Amino acid sequence: MDLISFLIRVVWASPNTLIGLLIGGVGMCFGGRARIQGRAIEFYDGGTKWFIQRLPHGQFTLALTLGHTILGQTDASLDISREHEMVPVRQYERWGPLFLPAYYLSSIYMWLVGRRFYRDNPFEREAYDSDGGEHDA
Repeated sequence: MDLISFLIRVVWASPNTLIGLLIGGVGMCFGGRARIQGRAIEFYDGGTKWFIQRLPHGQFTLALTLGHTILGQTDASLDISREHEMVPVRQYERWGPLFLPAYYLSSIYMWLVGRRFYRDNPFEREAYDSDGGEHDA
């Protein structure tokens, strides 16, 4: 990917990246850590872990992606989920500020038609397909 194309994708995803940077930055003020991994900045431990654990089903969440930031509970959870979480990074590059509304509308639609709101969401299916994960029956 050439530099201009990459910069356009970064700017397009930046509204969501800024949310991730805010959460991760606050998390670092409370013992969290950060590292750059590929095209993403990863935040983990401390306040970031605390934040994730307070989300619905957060105790089961290894990591979540906001633009070019990945928020993880621990460095190990980031290592385990990295391949999966890089898919949403690319999705944010395609969808930009429309990603979160599209993601949540897809989840609501899945729930309304009697499907699993998370695992049947097309965005998650793409991520699970890329890392060899199963879709459950």
